[in-house]
Amino acid sequence: MAITAKDVNKLRQMTGAGMMDCKKALVEADGDFDKAIEFLRKKGQKVSASRADRETTEGVVVTRTNADNTKGLVLALTCETDFVAKNEDFIGLANQAADLAFENSPADVEALKALSVGNITLGEKITETTGKIGEKIDITALEVMEGEAVVPYIHSNGKLGVMVVLKNVNGAEVEEAGKDVAMQIAAMNPVAVDKDGVDPTVIEKEIEIGKEQARQEGKPEQIIEKIAQGKLQKFFKENTLLSQSFVKDSSQSIQQYLDGVSKGLTVTEFKRVAIG
Repeated sequence: MAITAKDVNKLRQMTGAGMMDCKKALVEADGDFDKAIEFLRKKGQKVSASRADRETTEGVVVTRTNADNTKGLVLALTCETDFVAKNEDFIGLANQAADLAFENSPADVEALKALSVGNITLGEKITETTGKIGEKIDITALEVMEGEAVVPYIHSNGKLGVMVVLKNVNGAEVEEAGKDVAMQIAAMNPVAVDKDGVDPTVIEKEIEIGKEQARQEGKPEQIIEKIAQGKLQKFFKENTLLSQSFVKDSSQSIQQYLDGVSKGLTVTEFKRVAIG
């Protein structure tokens, strides 16, 4: 049957695929729109498979919080190029995925991809978008947090997001304090909230590094352990959030800054999601 320009445009509006792709799909499907859509989805799957080994070092990070800021979400949708990361369809897909995740609370990324978007799953939607755009697209991070006050932050480049959970909240300054702490996390990338949250294997490694440095400096063996412990404390101060010097005022630590905002105000948890 003859495929008209009106038919091609209709399929293009339905799928967002390119004009020539839509025309080819309608020809292959003998004018059947459902079969044409299936053809385009299969094309997307082929594109997705052929680009499975590509690195996705660009993309966008988006956040969500509920009305009383007791629950938050941060999600990263990645792609191959900065050009696609700025594409409206790509950004729309990231926001659609974040909304879906926030409404349904999936256990992980795979569970999120299994959720329905209209008459297809989110995973199939991602495959379709891959076929349309021609780049590998994937959800590479999904973090959900709950607490007294959850404060989100997106860095200006859109590729770095932070979520902070505050405790002992009292006062309207909390949101500003949360933003300050989130910007600290974005800039300084701490390994944990405090020393109790540092992975034991990291502590062991730092102690061994400290001992080896002391030996290289020719220190006596009987004081090497003490020197290593001193270096470990320095590591905690520089790499755990509450002990770090506040980037906006290096005369105080983050915990001192928070105490100045509201006595006892502190951070219980944070997530930092970066692309690239």
